[in-house]
Amino acid sequence: MIFTARYQTILFDADQTLLDFHRSEREALISALTQMRIQPSEEMIQKYSEINLFTWKRLEKGEITKKELRTVRFADFCAYYELELDIEKLADQYLTSLATQGFLLGNALKVCQTLAAVCRLYIITNGIAAVQHGRFDRLPLKPYFQNIFISDEIGAEKPSKAFFDSVKAQIPQFDPATTLVVGDSLTSDIAGGIAAGLDTCWLNAAGKASPSDLPITYTIKKLEEVIPLVLGT
Repeated sequence: MIFTARYQTILFDADQTLLDFHRSEREALISALTQMRIQPSEEMIQKYSEINLFTWKRLEKGEITKKELRTVRFADFCAYYELELDIEKLADQYLTSLATQGFLLGNALKVCQTLAAVCRLYIITNGIAAVQHGRFDRLPLKPYFQNIFISDEIGAEKPSKAFFDSVKAQIPQFDPATTLVVGDSLTSDIAGGIAAGLDTCWLNAAGKASPSDLPITYTIKKLEEVIPLVLGT
């Protein structure tokens, strides 16, 4: 492959960068709770999303393990609503459904098609392997990616050094000077990429204030804005 782009290797986060995780989460939660004879309200769906996000942040900080995350979020959710449910069963039903819920965000497919013609694309994601493979395998994105790196398989989470060291070691002829990390999470994708000595591109769709303590290389509001950054146009 002859590279002509500014960056030869792009490390894309998955959820809320390329994939619509909020939609997947919603559909999976409704399915799981319905099987438990609970009809969730919009308020319940939103509350679970908040609890789930908080629990994943705890995982990033090393406060809980991936095994604990699997059920802790549902235990907290059920405690909040005083629901007496089988937590293990609820977690199993949710994950089984989530593995089938793959939805793309906006112009994700077009962006990946364009960039894959001139550079190598990889997925870097925190997640449960069976779920992430199940979702990704259902999407038309797969042919454009060289590999998918999942924290569950690596044995370390973004933003840890161990995660990024493993990714670097598995990419042939890896060159940090021509690698770009693209993601929506400051604490996971961007902080991890910066610590790994890589250029970063923050997908800031909500237009939040940029933190002064993170030397982010680029900030974009729409995913397609990454194309000229990579191509150098």
